[in-house]
Amino acid sequence: MIINKETKENTLVLSLEGNLDTTTAPDLEAELENVEENITSIVFNFEKLKYISSSGLRILLSTHKKMIKKGGSILIKSINDEIKEVLEITGLSTLLPIE
Repeated sequence: MIINKETKENTLVLSLEGNLDTTTAPDLEAELENVEENITSIVFNFEKLKYISSSGLRILLSTHKKMIKKGGSILIKSINDEIKEVLEITGLSTLLPIE
């Protein structure tokens, strides 16, 4: 998986390409552990993400909880139909903001 990272003021944009699974999830976790304190919003751009496993879903949920706790937010953008279906089946589509 490729992670492209861009910071715009207080927003961190993470564009993911490939598969977010048990093999690649630690890479995303490492990126999220090093988020600067001034970041109040994280945008996950899934335009080029092909697959997400339960490991990836766990990261999204834990990141959402951490950001809410510090008064911030996350946003998931540009998801394909397969990933949208996974989020709907797991019920995360009602919890996580998707655009």
